[in-house]
Amino acid sequence: MNWSAVILSLQVTAVATAFLFVFGLALALLLSRYSFPGRTIVETLVNLPLVLPPSVVGYYLLVGLGRGSPIFDRFDIHILFTWQAAAIASTIVGLPLMVQTSRAAIAGIDPNLENAARTLGSTEMELLWRVTFPLARRGILAGLVLGAARSLGEFGATLMIAGNIPGQTQTLPLAIYDAVQNRRYDLANRMVLVMTVISFGVLWWARRLEKNRRFK
Repeated sequence: MNWSAVILSLQVTAVATAFLFVFGLALALLLSRYSFPGRTIVETLVNLPLVLPPSVVGYYLLVGLGRGSPIFDRFDIHILFTWQAAAIASTIVGLPLMVQTSRAAIAGIDPNLENAARTLGSTEMELLWRVTFPLARRGILAGLVLGAARSLGEFGATLMIAGNIPGQTQTLPLAIYDAVQNRRYDLANRMVLVMTVISFGVLWWARRLEKNRRFK
């Protein structure tokens, strides 16, 4: 069993999940509550990784983070072919699931409850933390879990910008690919089983959260 790939996958997923929570929740709140010029463009860009081939997403990231890019030239960040690059790729592909699920949960809150809090003197920030987020917490958590599950299974974009370096950037999906390429089917079977069990558990939990939110 390639435990280094399992540990690296969990590390990458943990970092991606943190990014998903911060940026995904901010985008979900922005898209569910505010109208602004270019909103449709933002929505489309957020959802684009759902329909683009992972290799295309990876190529955009490769161009955006590589030499000659504004990010590289301005901040001199050398991130390609590191596990951090894998975390960025995982965040991008998991973002649409986090944003859409969280957005639906926030939009489904009864506005009368929020208006009541405003009349009692709550600021907009207090309203978010005391009313909006608590009421939408199950949907937000479900979106976070789904986004994390997608991040865990990311393959194509990760391969493009992080490579497949054993012990450094080789996540579990990449290790499975390597095992099949080398005809090590026993190893591949074990890793596939681990991946399936983890993914099944995560998806089951997300569905339970969504059902509890609907019936609450």
